[in-house]
Amino acid sequence: MKNLLTNIYQHTYLPIYQWKINITNQAYTVEKDCKYGVIKSFILALITSAFCLLAINPALAANLSSDILKQTPTEISVSLSNAANELKFLPNHLEFVSGKRYKLRLTNPSQLKHYFTAKDFADAIWTQKVEAGNVEIKGAIRELELKPGAEAEWVFVPLKPGTYRLRCTVPGHTEAGMTGDIKISE
Repeated sequence: MKNLLTNIYQHTYLPIYQWKINITNQAYTVEKDCKYGVIKSFILALITSAFCLLAINPALAANLSSDILKQTPTEISVSLSNAANELKFLPNHLEFVSGKRYKLRLTNPSQLKHYFTAKDFADAIWTQKVEAGNVEIKGAIRELELKPGAEAEWVFVPLKPGTYRLRCTVPGHTEAGMTGDIKISE
């Protein structure tokens, strides 16, 4: 058994998918970037988790996840710029508590498109969904692009405490000060 697990661990290549969502008032596009790499730590964690789950009561795990989904999400609004097209997030400092459910309302009242990009933050949360117009998107989200006048809601649960960088990746916007930070506390 140990040799089989070692062989799987050393020779596993898995696709890594990252989703990028572009949002306008009426439509959306989803782009899937696929990168291949060795994900040894993921495989090791998966094997360890599988053995641990055998020892844990499955009903307990189901109750923990359903309890989080029963929480009413705390709503926080962020504007990507303003009507005067200033290049800034309003507010530019966000704070979340690990294990709580949030609904982040993003709006872009400006005449320019903007990105809400915080990759390390996105890796530190569990995304339940992103809603834009009549579309609901589930899965890991890397960044959101909001076209002029667009709105989106991102429902998530922070998992990993830390301070993460927020920026708009439209060329010149980060350099002009469209940055911020996101803090997850325990």
